[in-house]
Amino acid sequence: MLHFVMVLSTLAGYATVVASLVYSAIALLRVALFRTKSPTSALFLPPITVLKPVCGLEPRLYENLRSFCAQDYPEFQILFGVRDSSDPAIPVIKRLIAEFPARGAALVIDSRVIGSNYKISNLANMIGRARHDILVIADADCKVGPRYLAEVAAAFADPKVGAATCLYRGAPLDKRLADRLGAMFINDWFVPSVLVALLSEPLEYCFGATMAVRRNALEAIGGMEALASYLADDHMLGRLVAGSGYRVALARHIVEVTISEPSLKSLFLHELRWARTMRAVRPKGYALSFVTDALPLSILVGIATGLHSSGLILIGVALLLRLLMHFAARATLGSEGFSWPWLVPLRDLLTFAIRAVSFVGRRVEWGQQKFSVQADGQLVINN
Repeated sequence: MLHFVMVLSTLAGYATVVASLVYSAIALLRVALFRTKSPTSALFLPPITVLKPVCGLEPRLYENLRSFCAQDYPEFQILFGVRDSSDPAIPVIKRLIAEFPARGAALVIDSRVIGSNYKISNLANMIGRARHDILVIADADCKVGPRYLAEVAAAFADPKVGAATCLYRGAPLDKRLADRLGAMFINDWFVPSVLVALLSEPLEYCFGATMAVRRNALEAIGGMEALASYLADDHMLGRLVAGSGYRVALARHIVEVTISEPSLKSLFLHELRWARTMRAVRPKGYALSFVTDALPLSILVGIATGLHSSGLILIGVALLLRLLMHFAARATLGSEGFSWPWLVPLRDLLTFAIRAVSFVGRRVEWGQQKFSVQADGQLVINN
């Protein structure tokens, strides 16, 4: 009986690894074949209001914010919002307002809080100043190309589209290990997982790198107040807009996100927050996400079965596919600088460890505040 159980366990382990390798091959193809450029409609260029919630003097803040001001687009307004009149980002924002006087740029300073998500409170305080009916929201750590607004606007040429979003790539601030590992998570794991998911399900969520929405679609879901206590406000915006009968579109622009993690501990806590959030808002999909961990799974199964030749072959195939993914993602996303293939095993083992820890507990840290993520994705402040 014991022998039968061991054989069954071994077969189950091998089957899991094979399934994970199949996923890796599909993800590799999806990334390699993804086209970031597509024709944009020169006939559909509606006026747009860009909302930029800002908090603190983030790395590359001037360069990132400036990229949204320097758009090749006929008519748009840009609003910057902070919650504190002493925020160190204010001089940077005022410099940009003076540099781009024709953009209708303005700074909104308002400390009003409507929920536990302070970013959404910031947006709610800005939205009353928005002049246009297409609203584009992007985090302060994002940098875009000059055709960004045109490519986002193209998605709204279809009147059935209520919201649009963009994929993004991670760009490490410097050569710190934590920055590089953080960028690799986005480029090598997050983007491929999204592209694979879109094979079997419609896009019904947004990403913080771009949350574009029609004003009437936002009003139909209850406005910013409907998002005020959710950690994954981007995910929830897309879900609610899709639930109200609109489509969510993927605009063909790759946003660049600056990755700045002062330590491996901060990276771990940041990714744990993301993991526990995804566990809350997509419980079934997240429970199956272990299939994306081909390299750690093949190593575990190989060790459990005594590192026989079959196990070593699976580890080798997993490593090869993973390295190919690393280079394919860099090519598709347009990543600059040197690659770091030697960090792939460390990155994957860290991802696996964070996934395991994410199933134990619901507490997360965001800024200087500690929260618990409820089963529906809402935030509750821990005392």
